[in-house]
Amino acid sequence: MFEGFDFHAFFEEIRNKKVLIIGDVMIDTYFWGNVDRVSPEAPVPIVSEIIEENRLGGAANVALNIKSLGAVPILCSVIGGDDRATVFLDLLEEQNLSDVGITVDEYRITTQKTRVISGFKHLLRIDEEIGNSLAKRVQDEFVEKVLSLMETGGINAVIFQDYDKGVITPQVISRVNKVALRKDIPVMADPKFRNFKKYKDSTIFKPNLKEFVKGCKTDATKKDIEKLTATGERFRQEQNIRILMITLSDEGILVLEKDAQHYIPSVKRHITDVSGAGDTVISVAALCHACGLSAAQTGTIANLAGGLVCEKSGVVPIKKEQLEKECGELLVEH
Repeated sequence: MFEGFDFHAFFEEIRNKKVLIIGDVMIDTYFWGNVDRVSPEAPVPIVSEIIEENRLGGAANVALNIKSLGAVPILCSVIGGDDRATVFLDLLEEQNLSDVGITVDEYRITTQKTRVISGFKHLLRIDEEIGNSLAKRVQDEFVEKVLSLMETGGINAVIFQDYDKGVITPQVISRVNKVALRKDIPVMADPKFRNFKKYKDSTIFKPNLKEFVKGCKTDATKKDIEKLTATGERFRQEQNIRILMITLSDEGILVLEKDAQHYIPSVKRHITDVSGAGDTVISVAALCHACGLSAAQTGTIANLAGGLVCEKSGVVPIKKEQLEKECGELLVEH
């Protein structure tokens, strides 16, 4: 599959790519601390010596992955008119990410996920969010901004990063897809549940196992590759999806395309935290496809990248140097 492949040239080519990311953004807040006793008030751990950290999450983590790999991300989302919005915009500035695609809705709140972690143990998560779809006025403003960027930006790929928080609606998907089809821009979708069957004609559709099982109403497990393949191929054809890529956690990735199926097992690793792995997989897959790699090559490199970020605690982007090194060590056929 990779005989004679020049990974250094491939990662250099990525620098020429520009990716538009549309989806739900959030602030990932971490309270890192130590636990050495149990509360006398209730049988719960007491966390002390806390360090607080804010990171970009959701679709913003996809933008971080694209940037970390050397390409140019353009992030498009809607945030609230609240104090958290200021925190989010400050985080964008810290990471040298543009806010040109960000729309503010004064009637929404900016999504924040707060995690309490001791060592490598995840103790608690608190989600503060609004899941309602965008109001029509805001949706129209947002879509016009996205379409303007598509018309003028020399975009090489579009990623829908859907977390069911309401930014992506059927109307947003439909209008973006029409322009993408006209301009021959590949569209990648990382779905959730609400819009699962709204991404017809996608170039790459990447659900995880939980999303796929629920969306296709199947009882297939991650080890039942034959059943997943049969169900996935029917779904791929019904939705006119070019490449269906189902992530199977520690079992790897199943990639389905016309007349071909590729099961790519995972590399054995010490898993610390699976948060954000899907963001990394769709980011790498989009860039691989934009550089002309085959579906099997794309799935293989994306599978490695998703595994690498699971070795880190919290939501973190893939590091280009680390991925390039592992590709060279594990994928080059001698």
